[in-house]
Amino acid sequence: MTATGSEKLDGKAFYVSSPIYYVNDAPHLGHAYTTVAGDVLTRWHRQRGEKVWYLTGTDEYGQKVLRTATAKGITPQEWCDKLVEEEWKPLWKHLEIANDDFLRTTQKRHSDRVREFVQDLYDKGEIYKGGYEGPYCVGCEEYKLPGELLIGEGEYAGEKVCPIHKRPVDILKEENYFFRLSDYGDKLLAHYEANPDFIQPESARNEVVNFVRQGLQDLSISRSTFDWGIPIPWDEKHVIYVWVDALLNYATAVGYNDNQEKFDTTFPADVHLLGKDILRFHAVIWPALLMANGLRLPGRIAANGWLLVGGEKMSKTNLTGINPREITSHFGVDAFRWYLLRGIAFGQDGSFSWEDFTARYTSELANDYGNLASRVAAMVGRYFDGALPGATADGEAEKAIHDSLAKTVAEADRKIGDDLDFQGGILAVFDFVKQVNGYISDQEPWKVAKDDSPEGRARLATILYTAAEALRAVAVLLNPVMPLSSQRLWECLGAEPALGSLSAQKMLEAGAWGRLPAGATITKGANLFPRLEEKPSA
Repeated sequence: MTATGSEKLDGKAFYVSSPIYYVNDAPHLGHAYTTVAGDVLTRWHRQRGEKVWYLTGTDEYGQKVLRTATAKGITPQEWCDKLVEEEWKPLWKHLEIANDDFLRTTQKRHSDRVREFVQDLYDKGEIYKGGYEGPYCVGCEEYKLPGELLIGEGEYAGEKVCPIHKRPVDILKEENYFFRLSDYGDKLLAHYEANPDFIQPESARNEVVNFVRQGLQDLSISRSTFDWGIPIPWDEKHVIYVWVDALLNYATAVGYNDNQEKFDTTFPADVHLLGKDILRFHAVIWPALLMANGLRLPGRIAANGWLLVGGEKMSKTNLTGINPREITSHFGVDAFRWYLLRGIAFGQDGSFSWEDFTARYTSELANDYGNLASRVAAMVGRYFDGALPGATADGEAEKAIHDSLAKTVAEADRKIGDDLDFQGGILAVFDFVKQVNGYISDQEPWKVAKDDSPEGRARLATILYTAAEALRAVAVLLNPVMPLSSQRLWECLGAEPALGSLSAQKMLEAGAWGRLPAGATITKGANLFPRLEEKPSA
C-alpha cells in the first residue's frame, strides 16, 4: 500500500471511528456527543445498504491513569477494568450505540501490534534516541510549547498552566526515543493541498495547515519515568508514548499485522470523528506515522466543536462534565440523541442548555412529530377501524407531499451521509414533518369525514393514506437518529409484515411513494414523546 491516496477501494467497508477515549473517569456529555454522531453516521450508511464498521474504545495507558489509580489505592489495570465495565460499555449500550468493536489499548491484540509497528519504524531509521526537557500537561498527555501556556488564576495564580485544563504543567527532563516527525511537514502539506476535505471543518483545516507550516519538531515517542505503558520492544526501560499507542488502535482493531483480509477491506478509516482539542494528534501525527510505514491515509479527519457549559469546555477537570444519564432520565434516550445533533452544528462549539432542550423537545418532538403520529393513528382508527385505506383521489396537495418527500430524502442523505451536516439533515426531515402537519390542517379530514358519499370517503382515505405513508418515510429517515421511537412508529403503522424490519429499509428508497400497503393495521400506541415532567431539582 502507499500513503498517497485516500480514495475508497471497491469492497471496502465504510469505516468510522470515534476517538479512543482516555479512560481516566466516567464518560461525560462531550464523550457521548462524538459517539452518538458516529453512531448516526454509521447507521445511516448501513441503511444505504453499505458494509459498515464502527469502532470505539478506551485509551488506558499513560501517566494520568497511573496517578488516578494510585490515588485510589488500586492498580491501573483494576481502575481501567472497573471504569470500562461499569461506566463506559453500559453507557454506550444505554445510548443505543451500535458499534462493531470496542477496543481497549490494554488488550494483547492491540499491544502486540503496537510493538511491531514501532519496531518497523525503528528498523527503517524513523526513530532515534535523544533527550528532551520541557513543559508537559498530564491531562493532555502532551508536551506543550512555552508560547501555548497561560498564566494561571485563583489557586494557580502566577503559574504556567495548560490552556485546556487550566492546571499547572510539569517540567520534564527525560531521555526518550524520537520519531522523525520533522521530515514529514512538506509531505503533510502536499496531502492537505491535494485533499482539501481531509480535515474538516475548514477552520480546523486552516489551524492545522498553519501549525505545520511553522515547522514540525520531532516527536518524543517514549517515556522512561513510569512504567504504565507498552514497553519499547528494543529497550524495555521505556514505554511507548500514550498517544502513539492510542492512535494505532485505528489500525490494530481492524487486523493490522494479524488479519490481512480484514485489514485490506476495512483500513483506512473513511471518517475519524474527534474533538477539536485532539485535532493535531489525528491530523498531523497519525498521518505522518502512516506515511512512515507506507500505509494508506484516512479519508477525513472531522473535528467537532466543544460542548460548553457556562462558556467552558465540558470536562471533568473543569468540573463541567455532565453525566448523560442525568439527561436521558428526563428526556429519554432518543430525544437526547436528537438534541445533540439537531441543537448544535457539528464542527462548531455549542452550549448545552436544559431550557433550550425543553423548548425544542416540546415544540418539535412532542407537538410537531409526536402529535402528528397520534392524530393520524387516531383518525384511521375512528374512520376506518384501524385498517389503512388506499389512496384513490390524489390531487395537487398530494403531489406536493410526494415531491417534497423525494427532495427531503435526497437532502437528508447528502447532508448526513456525505457532508456530516447532522443538524441540516435533521432539520430537512422536520421541515417535511411540518409540511405534513400543514397538509392535514389544510385538508381538514375531520370535516371531510362528514361526507358519506363515495367521493367523500375516497377523499378522506387519500388524506389519511398520504399522512400515514409520509410517516412511514419519516420513520426510516429518523431511524439512525432515534431508533427507539422510530421502531415504535414502524410498529404502529403496521409496516413490518409487508415491508420487513425497519433496520432493513434502504435509505434512498424511503422516498419511493406508496410502499405502505393499504390494509395495514394502524394502532395508536403510547405517545412517541410524552409530556415532560418538571425539571428535576439539583
